[in-house]
Amino acid sequence: MGRIVGIDLGTTNAVVAVLEAGRPLVVANAEGSRTTPSVVGYTKDSELLVGQLARRQLVLNPRNTFANLKRFVGRVWDELEDSSLAVPYTVRANAEGNVRIPCPVTEREYAPEELVASIIRKLVDDAATYLGEPVDAAVVTVPAYFNDSQRQATRDAGRLAGINVERILNEPTAAALAYGFDRTSARRVLVFDLGGGTFDVSLMRIANGVFDVKATSGDTQLGGNDFDQRIVDWLAEAFKRENSIDLRRDRQALQRLTEAAEKAKQELSGVQSTPLSLPFIATGPDGPLHIETTLDRSTFEGLCPDLLDRLMTPVQSALRDSGWSAEDVDDVVLVGGSTRMPMVQQLLRTLIPRDPCQSVNPDEVVAVGAAIQAGILTGELRDLMLNDVTPLSLGLETVGGLMKVLIPRNSPIPVRQSDVFSTSQANQASVDIHVWQGERQLAADNKSLGRFRLSGIPPAPRGVPQVQVAFDIDANGLLQVSATDRTTGRKQSVNIQGGSNLNEEEIKALLAEAEAKADEDRRRRASIDRRNSALTLVAQAERRLRDAALELGPYGAERQQRAVEMAMRDVQDLLEQNDLQELELGVASLQEALFGLNRRLSSERRTDASPLQGIRNTLGSLKDELFSDEDWDDDPWESPSRLSDSRPNMRRRDMNSWDDDFYR
Repeated sequence: MGRIVGIDLGTTNAVVAVLEAGRPLVVANAEGSRTTPSVVGYTKDSELLVGQLARRQLVLNPRNTFANLKRFVGRVWDELEDSSLAVPYTVRANAEGNVRIPCPVTEREYAPEELVASIIRKLVDDAATYLGEPVDAAVVTVPAYFNDSQRQATRDAGRLAGINVERILNEPTAAALAYGFDRTSARRVLVFDLGGGTFDVSLMRIANGVFDVKATSGDTQLGGNDFDQRIVDWLAEAFKRENSIDLRRDRQALQRLTEAAEKAKQELSGVQSTPLSLPFIATGPDGPLHIETTLDRSTFEGLCPDLLDRLMTPVQSALRDSGWSAEDVDDVVLVGGSTRMPMVQQLLRTLIPRDPCQSVNPDEVVAVGAAIQAGILTGELRDLMLNDVTPLSLGLETVGGLMKVLIPRNSPIPVRQSDVFSTSQANQASVDIHVWQGERQLAADNKSLGRFRLSGIPPAPRGVPQVQVAFDIDANGLLQVSATDRTTGRKQSVNIQGGSNLNEEEIKALLAEAEAKADEDRRRRASIDRRNSALTLVAQAERRLRDAALELGPYGAERQQRAVEMAMRDVQDLLEQNDLQELELGVASLQEALFGLNRRLSSERRTDASPLQGIRNTLGSLKDELFSDEDWDDDPWESPSRLSDSRPNMRRRDMNSWDDDFYR
């Protein structure tokens, strides 16, 4: 049985955490960082890159590198806002109206869930490497205001990554778990979660290990990226006025602007102004064009008043739904890197008269809470209990296009609610059950989650048949709907997946394709790892040869140095020939030669650490190489005549042997 981990699947960065000896611990990735950029890319050779490696090619390869994917998960094309489409890569709709992301280098289109699955897979692999055992399951966090379609799509991404998603956990709830993990006193907490692409706010009461969520609200199309975009637009408009060139139409220029904007936003959290320098950003009639300007904090804040207004509304809505006043809140917990902006913290102080809690890391607290939830599921943590709520109202469409709410928003989950409906026409043999999610009165103004038909209703006058419709929401916030004809007992049920980018058949097809190509993928990965290891070993050999030359002189360990040089040339030749089978033997030979050289270096260091040892070794090797024992007397410098007497012996030395020694 493998381990279960907690994953914070953020828009900008992702984090994985585990429970070790009853304590949550953030796991560093293979590159040594505690956060992994939520970026997926493909090189020109169609090699998959995830995380920091993919982020590095954002500017040079923008069409094949994909970031901000979370905003597309579980959404159809018509639901996307223009700000979500301001990305350097291409986003389009397929025939069914679902979001698809084409990748030119691989010549195929990807659903957002497929690309997100690659991020989950990397996090799981890094955790498995750290733990030294396989990871089979995970608790994955999502924004509290994610609807059912987005939650289903997140679970689909986990399936495509090859793991079981044991629980879908709201991000503010996870943050509260981390915050209240060691606290025993009763507290009323507001969690303000402003990430890269989404915004959530939750109110909950924490007492004696019980986490009781009272209300939640948010905006899944608002995040730190929107603040970055304001700086991008400010720079691009100024450049356009001066040079009549719109940099946002150039993919590489747009990515450079985006990175510079993100960096400027971060720096303005600590200083009043920051320089922006983008040399060679474009080319004009007179040559290259540059951006050299300064952005101060007041100008930046003046670009974002409407975004701050959008932050206020969910906070006020959550307070209203919970029945609490602002003075009832004991602590404010900030989650997400974007909460470091001074204007956001100042706005929050005007709404809640409390200084934010600084005892948690905004970048890691959600993953820590997910790991705690994993411990609750496995039974490792027994003194904690979580009571969550559903973020949006759920209901079905009735006559006239109205929405009949069965489960109001902020209802504690898991929950089951049912109601009885009837036919609208005489002798109606079937009814359509159309499920909606949202807060508007008219069904068409809300989010459609799916529909199904209950057939076989006996003929009867209008209003006589009784059809009981039941909504079930599990602990993950996922919905199941069933309809039963009370007269015949005929029943129809469905797991709602209406808005997911991938249906069950597509998921199964992708899983089958991954399984069919698993061996090929493993071989390809093994060959890449083998080449990378060989290149690393060659670089190490070059360094060791330089060290040996400095410490022992050019001839101090000639036999070992020559063996390393020959083995290194063999490995380089095999790399050029791409002969992977022989490469493994060549690498083994190079490792053996390096071992011999290292052993010689170690022995010399033990015998003499003098700085003149390299010169002495060189002279000693020359003595051994040029003269035999009988030619070199104990005191050759006794007299000039003795020296001249020895010279014929030098001339009589076998020159073929000399050549063999130096050029073999």
